[in-house]
Formats: sequence, C-alpha cells, structure tokens
Amino acid sequence: MWPARLTKLLRIDYPILASPMAGASTPALAAAVSNAGGLGALGTARHSVDEFNQAVDDVRRHSNRSFNVNFFCHREPKPDPTRERRLRELLDPYYDELGISQPDAITAAAPFGPAMLAAVVAAHPAVVSFHFGLPSAGAIAKLKEAGIIVIGSATTVAEAEALEKGGVDAIVAQGVEAGGHRGTFLGSPTENGRIGTMALVPQVVDAVRVPVIAAGGIADGRGVAAALALGAVGAQIGTAFIPTPESGAHAIVKASVMAARDDATRVTNAFTGRPARAIGNRFLAEMAALEAGLPDFPLPLALTQPLGAAAIQRGSTDFSTMYAGQAAALARGLPAAELFARLIEETEAVWAGLSRAGRRARPQARKPARRRARKSAKKPRVKARSRRTPRRR
Repeated sequence: MWPARLTKLLRIDYPILASPMAGASTPALAAAVSNAGGLGALGTARHSVDEFNQAVDDVRRHSNRSFNVNFFCHREPKPDPTRERRLRELLDPYYDELGISQPDAITAAAPFGPAMLAAVVAAHPAVVSFHFGLPSAGAIAKLKEAGIIVIGSATTVAEAEALEKGGVDAIVAQGVEAGGHRGTFLGSPTENGRIGTMALVPQVVDAVRVPVIAAGGIADGRGVAAALALGAVGAQIGTAFIPTPESGAHAIVKASVMAARDDATRVTNAFTGRPARAIGNRFLAEMAALEAGLPDFPLPLALTQPLGAAAIQRGSTDFSTMYAGQAAALARGLPAAELFARLIEETEAVWAGLSRAGRRARPQARKPARRRARKSAKKPRVKARSRRTPRRR
C-alpha cells in the first residue's frame, strides 16, 4: 500500500514529486507529472513576477491538479570588485575562444521577496517550496494563511529541525547524490550537507514530525521503494525527468544525461558560486583548482552562462551547465507520463518481490500444543505391560 500521509496533504494520487529544475522544469513537464498523479514542479527561482505568472498560467492551461513552485532563499549577494575582476580574468580566454564578449555588468536574480510573495499568494498554487532555508516568518505566515502548502529542503538533521520550527508542512531530505544545487543553509555550503540519502533520510524521519520526502539518487521504482522503506512518505525525482520530451533541457544536455555513467558527475561551485552537482566537462575540469574566492552566489552565473549558451550553439558541452545526480545512468528518456507510470509499476513490483521473498523465508509454524494433545487423545498409545520375573523364595 502506498503511504497516504503525503498524498492527502498535497492532494495527489502517488507520493512521487518532480524536482523543480531551473531550465528543465517547463510548464509542460509540470502538467504531465501532475496529470499522471504526482506533483509537478516549476523552477521559478530566477523568474520575474511576470515570468512567474506566465508559467503558472501555462501549467493551468494543461492541468487542474496540484503543482509546486520553487524559490531560493539565499542571502543578497554583496558586490566585490576584486573577486569579480579575478573571475573575469579567468574567463577571458574562454570568451576569446568562443568569439563573444563578456557582459558589461553582473546582475543576479534576487532571493524570494515581497513582490514575489504577493504574486504567489495571488496565484495560489497548491505548493510552494524553498531552497537554501526559508523566507521570513511573516512570509511563511502569509503563505499558510492563503492555504498554500510549504516545503523546505534539508541536507542535515539540524536543518530539518530548523525547517520544522520555521513552520514547513513537509521536508525534502536531500542527499548528496542529488543533482543541482545542494540546499545547505546552516554552516558552510562547501563543507556541510555531505550526507548520502540512505543515511540522511531515516535520521531526519526520527528527528521531525512533519512528512519527509527523500531526494537524491532516486531514478526508478527501486529507489522509490527504498526511500519509503527508510521512513520517507514520498520521493522527489529530478534527473530522470531531464531527458523527457517535455523537459526544457537542450537536446545536447539530454544526450549527455542519457550517456552518463555512475561516476559522471561532480560537485562544483564554478558555475554559480555555490555547490551543485553536475556532469563533468572541460570547464569543470579546468576550473577545479580555481573555485575558491568566487563572487557571492549567484553572481558568477552572469559570466558563466553566456559561455555555456555559446558553446551549445556550436554543438559542444564544454562550458555547459549540466546539472544531474549520481543516478543519471538510470535515466530512460521516456515521455513524462510514461516514465511516471513505470515508476509506479516498478515500485509495486519491488514490494511484491519482497513479499514473496518474505513468505519463502518464513519458517513454518509448529502446531499448537493443544492440537497435538487432541490428536494424541484420539489415538492413545498402548503401554506394554512389563513382565517381571517372580522372586524366588
């Protein structure tokens, strides 16, 4: 039986959530997952208010089911001319190689703020989720007053406990296997939050009372079943949906995910200034020793993103941001609805297999003593008389 705690909370049929992935999570993908019975998602952290409203409208044109919108709660970056100049110098040779010019100014998407809060309350999606902590207590209160479910991401038990105190309705326990940005918000993002899904999920489940959703390294029904066995009441899947036709990822990126092996990814902060897991390429290899001292997140993206876009136009992934988790090799490239149906079938097949194995391994019970006694009473044993030799007198 599928656990009902999360499905009732989110008003979905199955406790499987699509990860909100900037660039890949299109309205078409969100609608397809939601229509299939899961929770579709939009990665709207870098959207303007107008772009957010358009994306929400696009989902609702194709689905009337629950879906999730996701935002970042990072600190406002502080401009640092010295660090910016160093990054520009590091990237100059790449810009020259591609024959493009660096942008004059570095700009970055702002963290979740009052304008976006008002837009979310007005749009009233079923779920809003946050990465890198939570917005203000006042913002959480307004979302909950509007009847919107709030989910936060944790990479440690301490973060999960902080999210619960902050008022979330559910927690995504994000293992280090997950693709994209790690949601770490307590302590150093580069040093903390390095716990695998298998170890993290049961510890978070034991530490909090709200529902826990497992994320990281889950790409098929075996992973979903394992997550539920660890005590999670749902599973969040991202990389497996990147190669779907509905995904917004470039065809070259989709092909890279499909060709990935178990050791294809690494954690880097070279793209944005904050640790994220991505498929390795030339840029990551050459920047590996130079990642320290980058501008604050997400300022570096303004300088690294043009390189990736120019390279892809030339048919190369040398500079592309290809976020993916360690289970990328399990991706199948199916349409989203078909992939979702496979996830359900595979999970249930795992449960059935475990049930059969359990029955085979179960020792046969001995008959109760009372039944043995009744059976003995029906066929009493005849005790042979002993023949004693008479004593001689």
